[in-house]
Amino acid sequence: MKKVLFLAACIFTLVACNNGKTSSSDLPQESRADSLQKVLEQKDNEINDMMGILNEVEEGFRQINEAENRVSVAKDGEGANRQQQIRENMQFIQQRMAENRELLSKLRQQVKSGSIKSEQLQKTIEDLTRQLEDKDHQIKDLYAQLEAKDIHIEELDRTVTTLNKNVSTLQDDNAKKANTINAQDKQLNTAWYVFGTKKELKEQNILVKGKVLQSNFNKSYFTKCDIRTLKALKLYSKSAKLLTMHPSSSYKLERDAQDQYILHITNPQLFWSTSKYLVVQVK
Repeated sequence: MKKVLFLAACIFTLVACNNGKTSSSDLPQESRADSLQKVLEQKDNEINDMMGILNEVEEGFRQINEAENRVSVAKDGEGANRQQQIRENMQFIQQRMAENRELLSKLRQQVKSGSIKSEQLQKTIEDLTRQLEDKDHQIKDLYAQLEAKDIHIEELDRTVTTLNKNVSTLQDDNAKKANTINAQDKQLNTAWYVFGTKKELKEQNILVKGKVLQSNFNKSYFTKCDIRTLKALKLYSKSAKLLTMHPSSSYKLERDAQDQYILHITNPQLFWSTSKYLVVQVK
């Protein structure tokens, strides 16, 4: 609960900062007031919805923990109705876990499409998702303990099957997200370079009538590279000229012991900011 209250304070602070940017001195005072009031109402509604969901999730975890405790007591106890107690509590746990999963999914969607952007809120969602995964593993362990005591309940079998599927789904989702992030990261850091004589560049339509990359040039003639790792490019020529535009402060052309040029990229982010294609004319 302390985490939820702290997050609420963070969100309200964020909204207060954003509200200071919503007014425009070019609008009449009455229009500015109406516009600001609408923004405040929208953000208030978003905050109330988010805090309501967070409180539901926290309450769900509290109830799940209590149900787990009841199952732990019942499995070590005696009595004709202990299997019924275990069955009811395990069914309740399964239901609350599913509800928490749906609530977190709803909250992620609200953050994605809403106007409230907060790193603390994102971190809280990630923490709660990890807590949900940990709880799945704890419940599987609880089932193993019941199995060890020869407590076999049909509903428990279905519960654990569902939990296994949920854990597998979460792992698959996390793997897909990681792959997506890696793919996006790779794409953002991918560039292409080529160096060649004037004749060679013309043959590939890279250089046409003195202009670079203006027509249907041969992209397969380029070499793909990762801008994070390409620090130097040996040009094997005593004459070199960059035909694509790159900030002059982001690179250096220096000669090696054979008096041939090497292109040193000193600031990769700046160098590739104007073009992800590098064309160098050599002789």
